[in-house]
Formats: sequence, C-alpha cells, structure tokens
Amino acid sequence: MNPNDTVLKALDDIMWVQKLSDIADVDKVAYASKPPAHILNRTGPGAGNPLIIRAYTFIPKKMDRSKKQPLLVLAHQGLHGNVSSVELAHIIREMMEQGYAVIAPDYRGSTGYGQGFSNQIDYGGLEVDDVLAGKAWMLEKYSFLDPKRVGAIGWSHGGLITLMQILLHPDEYAVAYAGVPVSDLVLRMGYESPAYQAQYSAAYHIGKSVRDDIKEYEKRSPITYAAKLATPLLIHSNTNDEDVNVLEVQRMIMALKAEGKKFESKIYENAPGGHMFNRLDTKLARDSREEIYAFLAKYLKN
Repeated sequence: MNPNDTVLKALDDIMWVQKLSDIADVDKVAYASKPPAHILNRTGPGAGNPLIIRAYTFIPKKMDRSKKQPLLVLAHQGLHGNVSSVELAHIIREMMEQGYAVIAPDYRGSTGYGQGFSNQIDYGGLEVDDVLAGKAWMLEKYSFLDPKRVGAIGWSHGGLITLMQILLHPDEYAVAYAGVPVSDLVLRMGYESPAYQAQYSAAYHIGKSVRDDIKEYEKRSPITYAAKLATPLLIHSNTNDEDVNVLEVQRMIMALKAEGKKFESKIYENAPGGHMFNRLDTKLARDSREEIYAFLAKYLKN
C-alpha cells in the first residue's frame, strides 16, 4: 500500500465537498459491520469486535424530506479501491440530479485507512455485508427514505458486490445495476496474472489458490447463485474490456438464462474506454448511463 494513501484519502474527502456541495448535502459517516474474517489473536482485547466501516452519504439539496424518497447503494470499484471523487463525482452528481439519495461505503479492504484495514479484504464475502449494513444504516438514519425503493449499483468489483447482495439477499433491493461485473472468480483466476492471483491466495485473504480450494472461490462468485435471482437486474459489458473479460459476464448471462430468470443485459461492441467505457465523460458513456437511470426509474420512481 502507498504510505501516502491516508493523506490522499483525507484530501479527497475535501474534494467531495468542493465538487458536490452545490447540489448535495455531503457527509462521511461510520458504522459497525461484522467482525473481521481473520482474527489473529482471538484472546486479545476487542477480538471479534465488529469492523468499523466509513461511508459517504449524499442527499440532494432539493429533495423533499416530507415525502418518502428512493435510495441508491453504490459499491465502489477496485480490488483495493475506494470511493474516489476522481472516478465517481460526475456519476454521483447525475444521481443527485435524478433525485436519489446515495450511500457509498468504503467496505473492508478499501484503501485510505491504513494497511490493517486494507488487509481486511474479504472479496465476495464480508465486504458484501459491509455494503448491506450501510444500506440499513442509511434507512435507520433518515426516516424519509423508502425501504421499498432501494437500488443497488456498482461497476467491476462493485458489480460483483451488487450481484452478491441481490442474489444472497433478494428481499433487500427493488432493482440493481451491475456494470462490467466480476462474475466468476474461478474463471477469472484462469486468465489473470500470477501477481493478481497472489492477492487472493495471500494469508490475510483467502489463503489458498483456486487450484487448492475451488469451492471457496465458487462461494465468492455470483454465477454460483444464478438460480436465486429475484430482483430486477440490468447488466452491461463491453467486448474489449481489458479487465473483466467479456466471456466472464457472458457466462453470468448464460447462467441466468439457463435458470429461466428475467433480467436485462447489453454487451457493447468495442466501446471506447474498454473496462471504463460507460464511466467516462464521453457521449457514449453518458448515453449508456441514461439507459441505467431509465431502468432504475422504472422501479424507484413513483
């Protein structure tokens, strides 16, 4: 981890306010989630205590708090990423303009909180619970938010978390969007580099390679739970994605179809930007995000 990550994170906290305070009430909050996946000293002080998660909350300044309003739960991208204003401020602004409140957690494994928190990563495991706990915190804190109109959204690693939330907790969300989602960790380990694979087999993480524990990697993969889909879902992918190979997303789509599930999907053909194609500031990206917002609105807007 870059030793300057905590400094950069503090600076980015300031940037969030500067970039969005004209349109949104911006806050950073802390809540308790589940205990760490790995506890080195189970007899030490505080062993087994819930992990503290930080999250950003955004509420449109024009939102009428006298009425029930919809909420979006955003899971950020990146194996060890975080809720970055550089990557997400323009998208959060669009969500404010659409009239959604948003919570975006820096779930366990996120950078900017020291090496210890980064090493808490639990890919496809307890990080899913961290994001779900953020949703619960937001609904408890703000009584004007409608628990029946909550959407899940995320790209890449965040797309995996989004899928896992709705597949494992089908009653929690009214709708979901998964952009270029990691969907099959067994397949992914087959096409990624040894250095990437090593981040999963590290002792502080899964602890074994996919060869040594295929079942564990399956357990953390959305494709394993395709039969459980009960939430309206839109999936996007791109044929020239250099990170999450389109084959991985296609396999997820085929698995859902094989289970007879109703959902929507679109695979873009060589869209400029590859993995980032619809998170850019281009017309194609904006048009693609309009497709997302139109889909979400069908289930979140009165």
